[in-house]
Formats: sequence, C-alpha cells, structure tokens
Amino acid sequence: MIPEKPPKKMLRNIGKAITEYNMIKDGDHILLGLSGGKDSMALLHTLAHLQKYAPVNFKLSTATINPLADGFEPTPLRTYVESMDISFFMESFSIFEQAKKSMRNDSYCAFCSRIRRGMLYSIARRENCNVLALAQHLDDLAESFLMSSFYTGKLETMKAHYTNDIGDLRVIRPFVYVRERQITDFVNTASLPIIEDNCIGKETQRSRPHIKKLLEEQEKINHHLFKSLMNALKPLMADNNTIPANPYAAGKKVLRQRNSDA
Repeated sequence: MIPEKPPKKMLRNIGKAITEYNMIKDGDHILLGLSGGKDSMALLHTLAHLQKYAPVNFKLSTATINPLADGFEPTPLRTYVESMDISFFMESFSIFEQAKKSMRNDSYCAFCSRIRRGMLYSIARRENCNVLALAQHLDDLAESFLMSSFYTGKLETMKAHYTNDIGDLRVIRPFVYVRERQITDFVNTASLPIIEDNCIGKETQRSRPHIKKLLEEQEKINHHLFKSLMNALKPLMADNNTIPANPYAAGKKVLRQRNSDA
C-alpha cells in the first residue's frame, strides 16, 4: 500500500517542527505509538511518506498497546500496517484493572499514559528502536499548558523532542505545529481507517474537555490565538540538546529538498 500524502501546508508545519527540534537523524529506527485513532493514523502515513522522500534515511516500526477494554479491537491494525510493509507489534495489558489496584491520588488519564509509555519503551528496546514517535498536536500542547497552569500552578507542556530519563531513547512529537483540524481533514479526505476512542476514563476526566471548549470559544474571538500560543509555548517545548543553532535556515533547506523530491 502506498502511504497517503498529507496536504502541503500540513507537511510544511511537520517539516518545520522536525527540523527545528532535530527530531529525525540519519540511521534512526523510529517506533510509532499507534492507537488506531485519527492522530496516530495520520502520523503513520506522514512518517511513511517522509521515509520515502525525506533527505534522511530512517527505519519505521509501529506498536499498539491493547488495554483490553470492552469494545476496543485493535487487531485489524496489523493487516493494515503490514500492507504498508511496516513492522507491527502489539502488547496487551488490562490497564483499568491495574489502575483499580495501584492508582492513588492521580487521574486515570495520567495513570494510563504512564503505563502505555512504559510498555512502548520496552517494545522499543526489544526491537532495537532508538526513537519513539507520538502523535500529540498543537491543540494537545495548548490544552496541557492551560491545565498545568490552572490546576498545578506550573508553566509546562509536552516537549517536542527529549531524551528519556535513562538516556537510551528519544521521544519526538512531529505534530507539535499541526492543528487538530488539519489532521481531521487529512484523515477524512484520505478515508483512513480509524478505531474509535473508547477511553473508560472520559467521564471522570472532565478538565481537558472543559479546556478544549474554552480554547474553541476564545479562538472565535481571536483567530490568531493558536499562532500566539505556539510562539508562547516554544520555550516550553524545547530541549537545549535538540535544537540546531539556526533552525529556521536549516528548516528552509530541508523543506526545499523535500518539496523538490516529492
């Protein structure tokens, strides 16, 4: 199967983020955390497209964590991914049952995220991957920033590119400059197969939907809201070890090469 090509504007934002934060290096073996939702499916096709046209050579594999939740059936992902000639790995674990035993003063969303991340790290090490790719986008980073500010008093958001605590894996988020609506439009236009979200923690995790609605209302008043937020969040996204000395010049060079190859 030939991967679907994301729209040019979306590719420009992705290329800018990858270059500014030095996300993909020659010889990398990237493991994509694939849930089957719209964001990770869009990232699957994006990375597969870049693997073919980007001026760096990297290997791509995927991994799905099956939380054994009712109604969630990720097994069709294997056939789909392998039809793209990409390796697929799946691990199953009852996250909700573990949460009932182990979760203390924490949200289910945060607990689930930690469990999934740890399992993805294990798969990456087992399969000799040195990079883990995650599909959070600019809307996710803005929501995380406001939630952290409102509820913990900290100026934090997700990093665009960082090295884990042990130092053996890098984590990248190529969609940090991409809006959620761009991803939705791409997925719908390309008719990508999506596994619907069935998170059992939704009903108790009310703060993120509230923040999302707040941002939607503010964007109706200020159409440049997310552009301003992106600029404000850049220092929080960054890691001093991953940003090139002149990211904007480097980004233009790579994008010119990529566009001419595509």
